[in-house]
Amino acid sequence: MGMAVTLIVSAVLLVSGFGIDALSYDYTTHVECLSKPEEAQYKGGIVENPELNDGLKGWLAFGSAKIEHREEANGNKFIVARARNHPFDAFSQTLHLRTNLIYTFSGWVQVDEGKADVVAIIKTRTGYVHVAVTTAQSNCWSFLKGGLTVSESGPAELYFQSNNTMVEIWVDSVSLQPFTQEQWKAHQDQAIEKYRKRVVKIQAIDREGNPLSNATISLLQRRPGFHVGCAINQNILNNSPYQNWFLSRFTTTTFENEMKWYSTERTQGHVDYSVPDAMIQFTKQHNIAVRGHNIFWDDETYQQGWLKSLSKNDLFRAVRKRLDSVMAKYRGQVIAWDVENENLHFDFFERKLGSAASGMFYNWAMKRDGSIPLFMNDYNTIEYSGDAASSPAKYLQKLDSIRRYSGNSGGRFAIGLESHFGPSPNIPYMRSAIDTLGSAGVPIWLTEVDVSNSPNQAQDLEQVLREGFAHPKVNGIVIWSAWSPSGCYRMCLTDNNFNNLATGNVVDKLLKEWGIKTSITATTDANGFFEASLFHGDYEMHIAHPSVTNSSLNAHKFSVLAAQEQESPLLVHVEV
Repeated sequence: MGMAVTLIVSAVLLVSGFGIDALSYDYTTHVECLSKPEEAQYKGGIVENPELNDGLKGWLAFGSAKIEHREEANGNKFIVARARNHPFDAFSQTLHLRTNLIYTFSGWVQVDEGKADVVAIIKTRTGYVHVAVTTAQSNCWSFLKGGLTVSESGPAELYFQSNNTMVEIWVDSVSLQPFTQEQWKAHQDQAIEKYRKRVVKIQAIDREGNPLSNATISLLQRRPGFHVGCAINQNILNNSPYQNWFLSRFTTTTFENEMKWYSTERTQGHVDYSVPDAMIQFTKQHNIAVRGHNIFWDDETYQQGWLKSLSKNDLFRAVRKRLDSVMAKYRGQVIAWDVENENLHFDFFERKLGSAASGMFYNWAMKRDGSIPLFMNDYNTIEYSGDAASSPAKYLQKLDSIRRYSGNSGGRFAIGLESHFGPSPNIPYMRSAIDTLGSAGVPIWLTEVDVSNSPNQAQDLEQVLREGFAHPKVNGIVIWSAWSPSGCYRMCLTDNNFNNLATGNVVDKLLKEWGIKTSITATTDANGFFEASLFHGDYEMHIAHPSVTNSSLNAHKFSVLAAQEQESPLLVHVEV
């Protein structure tokens, strides 16, 4: 007796058990400068008079600024700080914040002339928290988005700041919305269900079309649809325990240092790819996807001595040779390239070759291999709200300048976020920053995830990984925990015997929770059906039934894709 299998994939969102009555999170962001601000998100949350429709009620002068209420010709009302002598001279509102809540912030800002960075800050009894920052312009309104948690409950002052004391600060549609921990987790669960999974319906029938009840279905995820990887280094090449630990968990990696220019050309003209070649051979053998890291690093600290001594013309020839060499060498063997590392914080190549060096590098890279994403890669864009050099707005400005470089339109650009977090990560700021970056419409990866050592390191890591995996705009995650006998960069997942540390246990728990390389066994109902919500990925299926001889020996492979990639139901018939 033979058997057929029908597989139906639908785009139904499962919401049971997720507290769907809880306040939803608003992922909306704006990068365009508007003639009129939109309404305050969450109707302002706990902010009094958020849209300034009631004069200056709730708002006070901060510092020595003079404040006033104004109205534009279109009827929009807003607050103004003028006659500013110090960066902090502006206006403020006193709020009461609680330690057990998570706050998301938004507002609209403008300056009266030119451009200036404007920061929203919360002042508590224990210090100052940078909540959000953007570059405000004159004659239009810019959106500001961020978030925070506080270390103690009590009164706090929300105020705005700009280092440019010559400008007036205009603000409107301000919101500070609290969420409970349970609501925040519900947002993550709902997003995972919607953006990382699909409902799969399998029916087992015989050759006559009759349903087979009580058939045993075994599903094994062979490859996840969402990349969760871990960095490796050359120590893995001759270390079986390291290999076994890594291969049992991950299908994606980045080489820690081995592809970097200072590793492959220590002496000018002597290019040595032997180590990364061996690592590529290892990853190929085990079907591991590799992110290319990196072609250039803009930090002068990491340039070879011979490179720093070159004339402008010789440096130009050297960088062109470097890019052509490494991209040709590994074309078809990497899934992406970090073309330029940390060019928001550093400018070695821009100082030597001109301000358009970044755009030029990406232009060369597009021509050498335009088939894969070409990443910027930098830190503190989502980790720390107080680093103005790499704020989401500054990241997007740099990316835009690269895209506008002559010949770069249509390039496959991407956003790399190193994600080196300190203790007690600001998770609401992380979410809001990714919201803003998502407006670029390009792939986003968390490329070097770790958290600094602290008593809560494992818990902090779990928060970061959960937020990254759940965010609809994130396409992949790489953990920065390549192992060395002397220790890891900042965070190890195992000891030197490859027994998990607390951080490794967190990773294992999440990999299992996210269905990565996991198996499911179930039984069909009276009508031959089995239904489950499966994570995106490639699966192998076996079906066994007492009436079918050796049916379980026949494997069927299928893929569960995101809804936008697979709109119609997937119907597969398998005869055994």
